[in-house]
Amino acid sequence: MLDIKFIREHHEAVKKNCETKKDAADIDRILALDTEIRETLFSAEQLKKERNEASKEIGRKKKAGEDATESIATMQDVAARIKEYDATLHNLESTLREELSRVPNMPHTTVPHGASEADNAISEVYGELPSFSFTPKDHLEIGESLRLFDLKRGAKISGSGFPLLTGAGARLNRALLNFFLDEHITAGYEEVQPPYLVTAESAFGTGQLPKSADQMYHVDEDGLYAIPTAEVPVTNIYRDEILAAQDLPKKMCAYTACFRREAGSYGKDTKGFLRLHQFDKVEMVKLATPETSYEELELLRADAERLLKKLGLTYRILTLCDADLSFAAAKCYDLEVWAPGEQQWLEVSSVSNFEDFQARRMNMRYRPAGGKKPTYVHTLNGSGLATARILVALLETYQTAEGAVRIPEVLQPYMGGSTGIRPA
Repeated sequence: MLDIKFIREHHEAVKKNCETKKDAADIDRILALDTEIRETLFSAEQLKKERNEASKEIGRKKKAGEDATESIATMQDVAARIKEYDATLHNLESTLREELSRVPNMPHTTVPHGASEADNAISEVYGELPSFSFTPKDHLEIGESLRLFDLKRGAKISGSGFPLLTGAGARLNRALLNFFLDEHITAGYEEVQPPYLVTAESAFGTGQLPKSADQMYHVDEDGLYAIPTAEVPVTNIYRDEILAAQDLPKKMCAYTACFRREAGSYGKDTKGFLRLHQFDKVEMVKLATPETSYEELELLRADAERLLKKLGLTYRILTLCDADLSFAAAKCYDLEVWAPGEQQWLEVSSVSNFEDFQARRMNMRYRPAGGKKPTYVHTLNGSGLATARILVALLETYQTAEGAVRIPEVLQPYMGGSTGIRPA
């Protein structure tokens, strides 16, 4: 959530950002509400001064033995008007907060300007595009021939987009998750195991609500939402708390299943594992000071990249332009791996700095050294990594002419020492 003072002072830039992101937030209404609140607050303060003066006058009259009936009546009338102003203020402030919750974050000055995802800045490719002496198969052909998953039975159980991993496929997925977690723990992240269902307040805190309500699975009776990413529960761990400066940066990682309705994505990359309603992911979350958050962003990206390098996958980095940034992000890198069977780049990680946008929504602060006034932390997160598309890239990159799949060396200890998955 943006500070109302920032919107007041930079309203044209905020409007332009809303236009760039095709967001319908009403900045003029927000400014009008802000003005009305300040005017109402001024009137209420004037009445409170009048009430205090009347109270002193009543005390003086009573002490002097004079009749204070008229003064008491005046004070009662003023008190009633103050109560009305307070109720008006409460309603205005609630409306303003609701309107503010719909305003997207502002992009960092280093974010490229653009009109769509086509304007994202692409860095060089890391690694070489794999070549084959045969026509490479896609992950569906490989997975079905090696019995790594059963999409038809998964759809029978829950519908399309809910995969059923089997045999070596299930073990390979688990191997990836354990590898990712072990790597992050070694790098100094604290592992946590959060709930998979969160309250509306938690989803609001990280910016999923109200903006992306149609993308989330919702349990109406309990007011709970299935998490689209571990970012939601992990970032909310310290909601409404004040952290000590010496505890920052705080680094956490978590494995969770993730649930996304993918509303509006019909027909878009729906083949196999490319777009799912349920998938597994390890998430990294950082809480940092404003002075260090962009340095931490680069370190966070490096932590995600290191996994791709150890897996031997070819990847590239995109710096998202302002039009393609998520609602809450101030800057975001996407990491994409090359899938030779699909002949396309697949996003496997988004690494973002939200600055104090999420912290304001969840009232998460820290106390700077020297006894200074508490201020908002900066929140960051990054996928480290999502397994579904990594599985696609692994199967397609490490396939052999004989129909087997080689296992990267770093995963072999997690696969009981096996060096490959071979046809039965």
